[in-house]
Amino acid sequence: MAEAQTLLEVDGLRCGYGEAVVLSEVSFSLAAGRSLALLGRNGTGKTTLINTLVGAARRHAGRITLAGREIHGLPSWERAAAGIGWVPQERNIFKSLTVEENLTAVARPGRGPAAWTPQRAFELFPRLAERRRNLGNQLSGGEQQMLAVARALVLNPRLLLLDEPLEGLAPIIVEELLHAIRRVVRDEGLSAIVVEQHPAMVLAITDEAIVLDRGGVVLRAASQALLDDPAPLEPWLGVASHG
Repeated sequence: MAEAQTLLEVDGLRCGYGEAVVLSEVSFSLAAGRSLALLGRNGTGKTTLINTLVGAARRHAGRITLAGREIHGLPSWERAAAGIGWVPQERNIFKSLTVEENLTAVARPGRGPAAWTPQRAFELFPRLAERRRNLGNQLSGGEQQMLAVARALVLNPRLLLLDEPLEGLAPIIVEELLHAIRRVVRDEGLSAIVVEQHPAMVLAITDEAIVLDRGGVVLRAASQALLDDPAPLEPWLGVASHG
């Protein structure tokens, strides 16, 4: 089997906000069709890295390449057009539009029967189908998160970035979202980077993991290997004793 092509390459990235540098030396790559868990304690720069990839934080140095194209000099909207779908912590849905309008307003055409359309998004999230005529501000927090994920999918991105998609949600919603994300990234092979505070949850739905600390990547390993033996995470997350 031919080796998968590199989709995302981050090389020597130094980034932060204004003059403040949060990450000083980040390098990693992600192959097409693969998913990556982004782990680290609070304050280690996980959201900063995601924000830099989408153009919402400042790059001081380094390169970001998507499908062979350097994108670090592009504005956010051009990065989205190049194939980055982003679900930020704040969700950023249009609260004055209906669920259906949220999706149709941003949908971009995809290719083939697996292309993401509003209808496919409703099949992935039946709760949204039931509430398709509700305004964004009439949804629960969990439903808003589902809508944020669905809205990123109908962009038909090459790379999906999910920044703590399970934070603060009820357990039943967490299970629904995990099932949906697993289907998208594992079963359908959409490349993704997922930030999550609970390693066991995100490792179960991703192929690989990296840990951020001290301004850079301090560990990279297969997700399944870390599920089988979380001891390597202990120095950085303090999770080996309780998974």
